[in-house]
Amino acid sequence: MQWAFRQARRKALALAAGLLCAASASWPAHAEGIVTYSGPDREARLLEGARGEGSLTVYTSMRNHDMRELADAFERKYGVKVVFWRGNAQKVLQRSVSEAQAGRHEVDVVQAPALVMQALHEEKLLQPLYSPNFAQLRPEALNDSGTWAAVRAYVYVQAYNTDKVSQDELPTTYEDLLDPRWKGRLGAEAKAQEWFRTLLQQMGDEKGLALFRRIVAENGVSVRSGNSLLNNLVVSGEVPFALSVYNYMPEKSMSEGAPINYVALKPTIAYNDGIAVAAAARHPHAAALFVDFMLDEGMKLMKKQQHLTMHKQDDEVLDRFDPVFIDAAAMLKGYDDWTVFYQDVIAGRPAQLPSKGDKGKQ
Repeated sequence: MQWAFRQARRKALALAAGLLCAASASWPAHAEGIVTYSGPDREARLLEGARGEGSLTVYTSMRNHDMRELADAFERKYGVKVVFWRGNAQKVLQRSVSEAQAGRHEVDVVQAPALVMQALHEEKLLQPLYSPNFAQLRPEALNDSGTWAAVRAYVYVQAYNTDKVSQDELPTTYEDLLDPRWKGRLGAEAKAQEWFRTLLQQMGDEKGLALFRRIVAENGVSVRSGNSLLNNLVVSGEVPFALSVYNYMPEKSMSEGAPINYVALKPTIAYNDGIAVAAAARHPHAAALFVDFMLDEGMKLMKKQQHLTMHKQDDEVLDRFDPVFIDAAAMLKGYDDWTVFYQDVIAGRPAQLPSKGDKGKQ
């Protein structure tokens, strides 16, 4: 991911005690049970309360244009105003944590990458979540936290420049990247530790580590910071073959006529982002109604926006990748160690595998 998660995570942990006190002190007395209400009149009850509240505030990492379309659609349907603030994942986390620490609970709904959602869950800044639309989601969209649900998926693929890499050169396995033809032609994102950790777990740590050490030592890997930058460098031909970029990036570039395509080597790793109601939401009815909307009509609109959603409508597309999803809860454990480890390995420096005690289930 393209953000300094470690610094934000340390800050969140340091503030944990204060956050809990702040959240409990200002939790709306009437909010208990609103979000998790499952009666047949849920929508009518939420709508009545939401119109009384008048609005809700969303913190999101989604593109501004896309969230504006979603907010407008919600407002047209329910007559409840959506105020949203957009920032990258790091800023969403930092703002949510800082405001809670200060006793300022401006946010009602958070929509951000899985690690942000899980960190907020662990700091008790999200409340238990329910939606009748859970039944429309892929099983991987729901997690053990019980406080957030995934809305979108990102599949890590291997992008290549179609002018620089011929069809008969394309690898079918990661082992194929040991071929001398790839010397000086490979690129990697500087902060793809989540992808790398999950990939090694699937390959077997020692086997996968040995393979990537050989690839780096024998053919070299150009390290670039940012998925968008790496995708653009593939388009320009400066990086003929990228080890991992989000699938939607080359797909968008392809649709614009750029000389790029991709393969999805096995095991194929996927990531997601989620949505949740803040623990101290000031507009809980509107927040719950917005989550229900996002997990139904919102996902249909996101599909039109060319997002790969966690709705069953996208099962066919996702199933073609047969993805292994990154476990956000497990990734948070030992995050610093895995960040340094990945960067050392991809740069060709000696490194020891982090402790295996934090692997968790995949």
